[in-house]
Amino acid sequence: MEHYTVEQVAAQLGLHVKTVRNYVRDGRLPAVRIGKRYRVAKEDLAAFAGLPVAAPARRAEVSSIVQIDGIARADMDRVSTMVLGALAGQPSGLRVEFVHDEERSHLKIIVLGGLEETARVLRIVDALVRE
Repeated sequence: MEHYTVEQVAAQLGLHVKTVRNYVRDGRLPAVRIGKRYRVAKEDLAAFAGLPVAAPARRAEVSSIVQIDGIARADMDRVSTMVLGALAGQPSGLRVEFVHDEERSHLKIIVLGGLEETARVLRIVDALVRE
């Protein structure tokens, strides 16, 4: 959430700083006091000024589990290294976990995150499984 100082609010509204402080003290402009200074939330300023308040951005997330049967430990290591390597250095908010059951020779890949990021992981896994 973005906040403004009283001075920034005054500049945006074309008012004197003392006028804005009076609005805050009177309760006409909601603000939070931090130490000796007030901070006004962007949404509160927009409502006070009669501007439309932007709706929060929507974000869709997906949880998926991919199971690969008949995979040995060495192949599991290769798949996990390739997937994690492809994702390295990219801020994605994506969480990927690998669980290998040696006794049953299957691998479960758990993917949690955004739709595009998850689709990318699934395409990588699909390419590795087809090799």
